[in-house]
Amino acid sequence: MPQPRKTLICLDATSYYHCVSRCVRRAFLCGRDHYSGKSYEHRRHWVENRLLKLASVFAIDVCAYAVMSNHTHLVLYVDKRKALSLSTDDVLRRWHMLHKGTELTRQYMNSKSRSKLSQIQLQSVLSSVSVYRKRLYDISWFMRLLNEYIARLANKEDECTGRFWEGRFKSQALLDEASLLACMAYVDLNPIRAGKAKTPEKSAYTSIKRRVKAAKANAQPRSLLPFIGSTNSKAEKGLPFALEHYMQLVDYTGRRLTQKAEGVIPANCEPILSRVGINEGYWFKMTSGIETQFRSKISITIALRKAAF
Repeated sequence: MPQPRKTLICLDATSYYHCVSRCVRRAFLCGRDHYSGKSYEHRRHWVENRLLKLASVFAIDVCAYAVMSNHTHLVLYVDKRKALSLSTDDVLRRWHMLHKGTELTRQYMNSKSRSKLSQIQLQSVLSSVSVYRKRLYDISWFMRLLNEYIARLANKEDECTGRFWEGRFKSQALLDEASLLACMAYVDLNPIRAGKAKTPEKSAYTSIKRRVKAAKANAQPRSLLPFIGSTNSKAEKGLPFALEHYMQLVDYTGRRLTQKAEGVIPANCEPILSRVGINEGYWFKMTSGIETQFRSKISITIALRKAAF
């Protein structure tokens, strides 16, 4: 029986989550339908563009993503502290980018009509802001506004009605740095694992391709949560790994997947694995079994416990 979403997402335990949405129809979300011969490749743009737009509005950052033929993978970071620090104007401005809000919230955002609002009306606005603020760091709302938007576009294009996605998206809590690292690599390597690409930089509609492109210009994508290394600064927000180490590790892992050959982790990949406490054997087990070996929670402790039996 599916667990209630509130029991799966607990920000006190972790701010990182892996989310998967699967298409319920025979027709593909993207790619070419083998039955009709029709191409749906352009829908990958829909998903990617909508995903990155939502990340710019919500207090939720994208760590990794992959848009596949009939499902999507996301690794998200929920920044509750950012949401709570937003001003009333910021909350309404962000929410109005996605929804109309109420008549009173629209009046409030109009400098000419704001001064005409009564105290009762202002209190109503603040009540709405409290609701919107919570939604801005709610993964369920994030996924809802992503999936519903794509479903409407697809239904319109297909000239039909009904469900486009499965009833619920799957979410897994990433409880430590080891699970975060393994899950991000798992997501970035999905096209290679599926035989749709040979190298990470050629994996279309993935975060790793976007990161490689930016890295060539000595930069990081503004639309994705940046890598900041093993900094202890609480003022700096980002992934606790070095970008160079992560890209080297993903590249090596991807090559092993395509060549299906045994090998030893190269020296330049060892630091990042040693730091999170994963050896070579556990690394490949975790990056190949994120969905099959784990349920709602992922951690190196769970992986070690499973290996003991």
